[in-house]
Amino acid sequence: MPSLARIENACLSIDVSSLGAEMQAIATREGADWLWNGDAAFWTGRAPVLFPIVGKAPDDTLLIDGKPYAMAQHGFARRREFSLDTAAAARCRHTLEASDETRAVYPFDFRLSVEHSLDGPTLTVAAEVENRGREPMPFGFGFHPAFLWPLPGAEGRPHTVMLANGSEPKRQPLVKGLLSRDRQPSPFEKGRLLLAPGLFENDALVFPEGTGNRLAYGAEGGPTLEFRFENLPNLALWSKPGARFLCIEPWHGTAAEHGGGRELRDRPFANVLAAGERKRFSFTVTFPV
Repeated sequence: MPSLARIENACLSIDVSSLGAEMQAIATREGADWLWNGDAAFWTGRAPVLFPIVGKAPDDTLLIDGKPYAMAQHGFARRREFSLDTAAAARCRHTLEASDETRAVYPFDFRLSVEHSLDGPTLTVAAEVENRGREPMPFGFGFHPAFLWPLPGAEGRPHTVMLANGSEPKRQPLVKGLLSRDRQPSPFEKGRLLLAPGLFENDALVFPEGTGNRLAYGAEGGPTLEFRFENLPNLALWSKPGARFLCIEPWHGTAAEHGGGRELRDRPFANVLAAGERKRFSFTVTFPV
């Protein structure tokens, strides 16, 4: 059975499951909850870690050096049991290593470590991917946390996503879970996106580039969460009609393109690690406390 690790300080309390190294709760010390609760009527996820792919593969099948492998949407890490390597008051680290089971669908010796840490009102979630084999290792990586919408104490207030760079990035629609090759006009105006349920009627909003490394998600005249991203150039925003969450998803690597190839290394923004190399990805979010 999965186990829970709790980290906390004077501002925040975080619960992390060993299953997928996935956060289960984020609460301020005053008792406000900020993370989606995984209501199965809408979506059981809360903050999955996406590896070794982000998004879908055509017919849920990848090619790796020409050989086919079955791979479900967003990869297998979110459904695997991680080991707890570090458990401190304000920091925990979970690790997943390659096994015979993972090699059957992803033929590489990897190590994926996910660390959650607190510094005052700021949470950092950092991941490190290591190629422990002898061959170049392609992969995609992403975070998928779901925050409450509306935010605590902000019922009835307009909510926005504000890009710090003030840009108006074009979006790339999804077609049956795969990326269309078309780019559509940005829903942002001078870096501001007013959230409305209708935005997500046709799945997630995917911005392959141009969103920058900082944004704010908040309620007008109410609480705001401040985000910063490291080595995560792609951004998706997602919700489901009727659900009370907004997923803010920074990625390095996207779904395969509709009508494109199945080779993993050819997916947009794919990473490739040489033997022995490591790569780090992280996001921080600061809460109003």
